[in-house]
Amino acid sequence: MKNLPAFLFLLALSFLPCTTQADWPQYRGDAARTGFTEDPLPTRMELQWTFRTKQKPTPAWPTHTRIKFDEVFQPIIVNQTVLFGNSTDDQLYALDLKTGALKWKFFTEGPIRFAPAAWKDRVFVASDDGNLYALSIEDGSLLWKKQGGPKRKFIMGNDRLISHWPGRGGPVVVGDQVYFAAGVWPSDGVYLYALNAETGDVVWSNQDSGQLLMNQPHGGASAKSGVSSQGYLAANENQIFMPTGRAVPAAFERATGKFQYYHLQKNQQRGGSDVMLTDRFFCNAGCLFDQKTGDLSQQPGTGPMAATPRGILRGSGPSLVYSEWSDQKTRDRKGTPISVRQLKEKRLIPLDYNITDVIIAGNDAYCGSHNKVTGVDYKAQANTWWSHEIEGTVRGLAAAEESLVASTDQGVICCFANAKPPEASKNAPEKPVKVNPTYQQAAKAITNKTDVKTGICVDLGAENANLALALARQTEFQIYVVMPDKAKANEAREMLADAGVYGSRVAVHVADPEHLPYSKNFANLVICSTSLERKVSPALLQEARRIQRPYGGQLCWGPVEKLEVETKADLQGAGSWTHQYSNSTNTVNSDDEIVKGPLKMYWYRDMDFQIPNRHGQGPAPLVNRGVMVVGGLHGLCGLDAYNGHTLWKYQLKNNLIDMNGIHHDVSTAEVGSNFCLGGDYAFVCKDAFCHQIELKTGKLVRKISTPVSRDDPNQNWGYLGYHQGVIYGTVSNDAHYTSPRYKGLKLRNESVLFFAIDANTGNVLWTYHPEYSIRNNAITIGKNSVYLVDREIAKADHIKEARRNGRPNPPLPEDSQRKGKLKAFQAKTGKDLWEENQDVFGTQLAVSEDHEILLMFYQGIRHKFFRLPSEVGGRMAAIDAKTGKRIWDIKAEYQSHPVINGDKIYAQGGAWNLKTGTPLDFKFDRSYGCGQISASKHMMVFRSATLGYVDLTRKAGVENFGGIRLGCYINAIPAGGLVLVPDGSSQCNCSYQMQAWFALEGSE
Repeated sequence: MKNLPAFLFLLALSFLPCTTQADWPQYRGDAARTGFTEDPLPTRMELQWTFRTKQKPTPAWPTHTRIKFDEVFQPIIVNQTVLFGNSTDDQLYALDLKTGALKWKFFTEGPIRFAPAAWKDRVFVASDDGNLYALSIEDGSLLWKKQGGPKRKFIMGNDRLISHWPGRGGPVVVGDQVYFAAGVWPSDGVYLYALNAETGDVVWSNQDSGQLLMNQPHGGASAKSGVSSQGYLAANENQIFMPTGRAVPAAFERATGKFQYYHLQKNQQRGGSDVMLTDRFFCNAGCLFDQKTGDLSQQPGTGPMAATPRGILRGSGPSLVYSEWSDQKTRDRKGTPISVRQLKEKRLIPLDYNITDVIIAGNDAYCGSHNKVTGVDYKAQANTWWSHEIEGTVRGLAAAEESLVASTDQGVICCFANAKPPEASKNAPEKPVKVNPTYQQAAKAITNKTDVKTGICVDLGAENANLALALARQTEFQIYVVMPDKAKANEAREMLADAGVYGSRVAVHVADPEHLPYSKNFANLVICSTSLERKVSPALLQEARRIQRPYGGQLCWGPVEKLEVETKADLQGAGSWTHQYSNSTNTVNSDDEIVKGPLKMYWYRDMDFQIPNRHGQGPAPLVNRGVMVVGGLHGLCGLDAYNGHTLWKYQLKNNLIDMNGIHHDVSTAEVGSNFCLGGDYAFVCKDAFCHQIELKTGKLVRKISTPVSRDDPNQNWGYLGYHQGVIYGTVSNDAHYTSPRYKGLKLRNESVLFFAIDANTGNVLWTYHPEYSIRNNAITIGKNSVYLVDREIAKADHIKEARRNGRPNPPLPEDSQRKGKLKAFQAKTGKDLWEENQDVFGTQLAVSEDHEILLMFYQGIRHKFFRLPSEVGGRMAAIDAKTGKRIWDIKAEYQSHPVINGDKIYAQGGAWNLKTGTPLDFKFDRSYGCGQISASKHMMVFRSATLGYVDLTRKAGVENFGGIRLGCYINAIPAGGLVLVPDGSSQCNCSYQMQAWFALEGSE
C-alpha cells in the first residue's frame, strides 16, 4: 500500500495517446501535464535550428498574472515533428524535428491559444473560432472538426472577432478519446466534450455546468454562475479537471462528464489557469488539492513545476526546490491516528537566473529563463551543467527523440540536440507582397471618401484580400474579409500571412456575405471590394447595414469613380450616461429603451489602463454618442462602445490618485465625479482646471480655470456638470476636510461658489455666492433650470485631523437644525426662479424633467463602512420644480441612490409613486453587493455576487451574468442599447474567473 500513490501516478502516465514512447504528444508531455519524461536527453547539446514566426504571440489576457496559458506558442513533439499553434496568425505549424523546415501549416478562423494534442496519425487543435480540428500529422489535411458552441456566432473577444464560445479548454487525449471545452462566460454556456478520437463523434457532453447556482468567491455571495473554461484540461483515470481562469479548477467524471465539484468560495483568493496532476493531488497556483474531494491539502508555493513519481520540482525565482512525497503520522481532531500525505523539501538549488519554465527528462531538469535555457542536475551535483542563449523569455519546453525544444515570448522556437547542426538553408530573401495598383487606388479613394480611419472594417463578399491589404497599409483598421469561396479564402490567407499581417491586422472568414455569423452594430467601416467591378445585391447591402456601427459607422461601396457612402445615424431608443448619476438630473436612469434581459456577451477584452482600487469607489464610466469614457489613476480613456476598440487615452497625472488605496472612505459617493460628457466633448477637472476634450479623439480643446483669483485660498473645482452647451461647476471649500482616516486627500464635498461657463467660448455666464455652503451632491440641472441646496455645513462632518483607523464623528443634535434654503435658477442666465427655506433637509437632489418634480433625499448606501454624520437617512420629499412647493414628504428607508424611472422611484428598500409618494409593491432581493443600482427604462443593473440585473418587463426576479464581479459603487451602465462594464475589480484578489472590460447586449 505504501507504493499506491506512485502506482496511481504511473497509471495516469499510461493514459498517453498511441504515439511512440519517445514522443511528447501533448502539453507538458502527458494528460497529467507533469512536464516529465523518463527518457534522458544527451549530455551535450548544440543548437540545431531556430524558427521565427513573423509575429509574436498575442495573449488573450496580457495584463493578467493568473491566466497565462498562451504566453508563448507551446510545442509538442510527435513522429519527428514539432507542432505548435499560433495565437496571432491563427495557424497550426508543423516543423521537421531534425531540420526545423516547415512541413505544413493549417489555418483556423481564430487564434490558436493551446498546444495541439496527438493521437496515432493525427493531432487535435482548439481554436478561438470555437472548433476542435483533427488534422493529419503527415500533411495537415482536415480529418474532422467539432463545433463547441450551440451555433456559429462571432463577437469581439480579446481584440479579435472570434466565436461566442471559443475553444478555451485546451485538448487532452486519454486512450481513444479527446476532451476539450468551449465557452468563456458561464452565463452564456460552457461546453465540455468527450469525443471519439477516430470519428469526432460525441461520447458525452456537459452543457449545463456554466449556469450552476453556487457560492461565489466573496463571502456571503451566491449567484447562478458556474464554471468557465480557461486553460489546459488535465485527466486521470477517473476525472477531467477544467481550469477556470483566475479561479480553481472544476472536476468532472471522465466516464460520463458528470459535474463533481467546483470549490469557488472555499478558495476565495486562490486559483489560476494552470493545473498539474501528481500523486493523489492536483496542483493549481502553488496549492495542492485532493483530486477526489477538491479540498486544499498543502501550499508548497508558486512557480513553474514538474512532477516525477517521487515528488515535485518547482522553480522559485532564482532557485529550484525539490520535494518528495512522504506519509506523516498524526492525529485528527478526535485524537485518532491518521496518515497524511505531504511534500517534504529535500533540496534547494540556488541559481543565478530566474526560472520561467521547467521540465524533467531522466535525472535532469531543463529550465527556461530570460534569454537562456539551461540543464540542471537537480539530483546529484545540484548545478547548471548546460546552457544556451535564446532570444526572449522561455515559457514553453518539450523533450523527445533526444531533442529539447524551447519556445519564447518573442515567437522564437529553438531545437537543441547532440548532433552536428544541419547546414543553414539558403532561402531567398522574402519579397514584399505587392498589391495591384488598382486596389491601392481604391483603398486611397475609400480613405479619402470616408471619415473613419481606425476600428473594425469588414469587406463583404470579397474574392481576394488585395483591397484589405492595401487598406491595412494605409489605415489603422483591423480588417475582416468575408469570402464565400473556401479555396479563394485559403489563397487570401497565404498572401496575407506572407505580408506579415494575417491575424494582427487582417483575417479571413468563410461565410455567406448575405447571412453573416456576426453580431450587429460593431463595424466602423463596411466595404465591398467586389463592388469595384460589379453591382452587389440588395441583400448584401442590408446585411452590411446590420453590422454597421451606429453614431457614425460608414458603409462604402461602388466603383472608384462613383463611390457611395452611407453614415449610420444615432441608435433610436439608445440612452446615454453623461454624468455620475446618468445625466445632470441625477435620476440614475439612462432612459435607454433597447436593452432588456436575458443579457448575453457582446464584446470583451483585457485593458492596460489602471483604474482606482474598487474600495475607493471611483467615478462611474460614462457613455455618449457611441463612446465609453472611463476615469483612471492618471487620466481618461475613450473606447468604442460597440466593439471595445481603444479610441484614445488622455494623460492627466494623479487624476484619481486620491481614490486609490483608500477603503470605503470619502469618495465619489460624497464628492461626486470629476468628469462628465456633453455634446461632442468630455470634461475632466483636476485642481483648478477643467480640461475640455474632444469626445471622438481625446484631443484637448481648452483648459478652463475656476473663476476666482489665483490668490484665493479656494481654487479647486468641486462639482462638474454640463447641460445644453453650458459647463457648470463649483469652487471647493478647501478648509472642510471629511476623511477621518486618510491625511492629505484633496477630495472635498462642500463648495463656496457656483458658476456657469459657455462650453463654446470658455466665458463665464453667471455665478452664485452661497449664503452658507453648497454640497456637491445637492445640485441637479434639468428643464433649463439649476436647483441647489444652500445650507450650513454640518459641524460633525468636519475632521480636524485624520488618524489611522479613524472613524466619523458622532452626529451632533445641533446639526439637524442647520439653516438652509433650496434655490432654483434659470440655467443659462442665473436668474432667480424661486427659493424655499422651510425644512430643507436633504443632502442630495434629482429632478424628473418629464414630470417637473424635484426629489430631495439623503445618501443611500448598503454597507456600514463609512457614512458622513449628516447622512442620517430615512426621509424623502418631492417638490414642484416650477414653484418650489412641497408635494409630499415621507419617511423612507433606502440603501441605494433613488432611481427615477417614469413616474416611479426605485431603490433598494422600496419603490414609490413619484407624484404621490405612495409605496409600491417592489421586491428586490440581491445577494452580496455594496454597489449602487444603475438603470434604464426596462433594466436595473447592480452587483449581486456577480453582475446582477432585473428586467422590469419580465417577472424573472434578480438574474446574473456570471464570471466577473462589479465594483463597489456604479460600474455597469445600461446605455447605448447595451450594458457597458469596464473592469470594476481593480486590485481585487477574489477568484472571480475573469477581470475584463465588456459589453452585454439584450435579447431581441
